[in-house]
Amino acid sequence: MASAEHIYRVIFHNQGKIYEIYARNISDGGLLGFVEIEELTFGERTQVVVDPAEEKLKSEFEGVKRTYVPMHSIVRVDEVEKEGTAKISEADGNVTPFPSSVYTPGHRTD
Repeated sequence: MASAEHIYRVIFHNQGKIYEIYARNISDGGLLGFVEIEELTFGERTQVVVDPAEEKLKSEFEGVKRTYVPMHSIVRVDEVEKEGTAKISEADGNVTPFPSSVYTPGHRTD
């Protein structure tokens, strides 16, 4: 019985920009507070036109087996039918991140 291949679109904040990447495997991973993203996919190069944004992402993640993104940086994860174009875009608007730490030093709950 052949299982359907899953493709996930992951959108997250990174250094003031919005990253949109595609991967075949997403999990909560082994690191507390991080989302594990494996098997990143990039579009086929059968077209004459090359997208510079996707090429930049491809070179940035070249040789990466898996990446861990902080949970508070994730905007959304979608399971999609087919892979789209990976891209980096400017973060427009006002986005308020979650607090960086739930546990603060010296805070007691006695």
